[in-house]
Amino acid sequence: MFLLPTSLFALSLLLLACNGFSVFYIYLPGYIKSSPEPIKLLPENLSGDKTVTKLVSSVMYAVKEENPPGVLKTHLSLVKKPNFSMVPIGKASVFKPKQARLSRQILRTLGSGTKPKGFFSSKVKTFFRNSKCKSRFFMTWISPIESLSDRELLAIESVFKSHPKACLVIVSNSLDSKKGSVVLKPFSDMGFKLIAVHPDFDYIFKNTYAETWFNRLKNGNINPGEVSLGQNLSNLLRLALLYKYGGVYLDTDVLVLKSINRLRNVISAQSINPETKNWSRLNNAVLIFDQNHPLLFKFIQEFALTFDGNRWGHNGPYLVSRVVERVTGRPGLNFTVLPPSAFYPVDWTRIRSLFQGPQNETHSNWLKLKLGQIQRQSYAIHLWNRQSKQVKVQEGSIIHHIISDCCIFCNSLKSKF
Repeated sequence: MFLLPTSLFALSLLLLACNGFSVFYIYLPGYIKSSPEPIKLLPENLSGDKTVTKLVSSVMYAVKEENPPGVLKTHLSLVKKPNFSMVPIGKASVFKPKQARLSRQILRTLGSGTKPKGFFSSKVKTFFRNSKCKSRFFMTWISPIESLSDRELLAIESVFKSHPKACLVIVSNSLDSKKGSVVLKPFSDMGFKLIAVHPDFDYIFKNTYAETWFNRLKNGNINPGEVSLGQNLSNLLRLALLYKYGGVYLDTDVLVLKSINRLRNVISAQSINPETKNWSRLNNAVLIFDQNHPLLFKFIQEFALTFDGNRWGHNGPYLVSRVVERVTGRPGLNFTVLPPSAFYPVDWTRIRSLFQGPQNETHSNWLKLKLGQIQRQSYAIHLWNRQSKQVKVQEGSIIHHIISDCCIFCNSLKSKF
């Protein structure tokens, strides 16, 4: 009995020790046979010399624009830098062989790889050498030849009306054909220098960021997205053509109103912020740049690193806008942003008004004033085909007068559009 309290005390201590051991044992980390590899962080150099960190995992990260600021700069002055954040955009872009075949099928339709190797470079080089061009113009036509209308032909006429000694290269699968030769023959018969040539994307994109991007596309590692691949390739093609050759790129719904030979290394604003008077968006329907210009390199780099085939304009007007936003003020780039009046005197929301004839005396006076303004201030006018393609040209309208000014085959005007 005398020893009972001591025995109980010892027993209690033993139970506490066992209990403590079991409790701490539960929370101690056990032996892990195979620990997962830590996620690796790799720096990726984006255009504009910004470095971001990308996760090497099943989630791909990209640059997201947070409420892109309104910035119109006729004198290249920035309002503020854009804000960026890293956001996941889904699984890594690795696609199945079926999707790779689909990409290659689309490219064949667009004319890639259907001519012998070296055909494009040889044809263009010979054309420039023999033509003694005073200026170089480029267009692209990615649609069937049956889709080529009087409007696109008038755009070609307007180039030669203002630049009779220019050379025009139309990069097109459908126009580099017997039917295409018939369509373009009236221009050649009048002594104008132009050719249509199949695109050789491998050659045109060589030694640029576009080369790697294009190879990934062909191998099925790029999602072409819902937006027309032809449209996005046209956005890239114009940049690569000017980077390789230098000159002027024009969309086929742009009418040239006067000589632009004195312009060099320019891009134009599409719209301005009415309060700050700075540009809010640029456009890529007209580009004028020297060969190997560093801003073109930045544009191509941005296309390859931030391509998104599901967002209209992301790889075109929005691309040139965000790159210029970032690089403005850096030494060595040497370019100018022109005001909207240079190539986009009327926004796409109002383009239909230029097709309307006078409704009354007040409207007639406005049409005369607007026409005079365009003739004085604009080098070209973008017709915004997506909005105006089906609109009829009314007699006495601004477009009616412009057609008369820039046509060559004017006797066949009829209803030119």
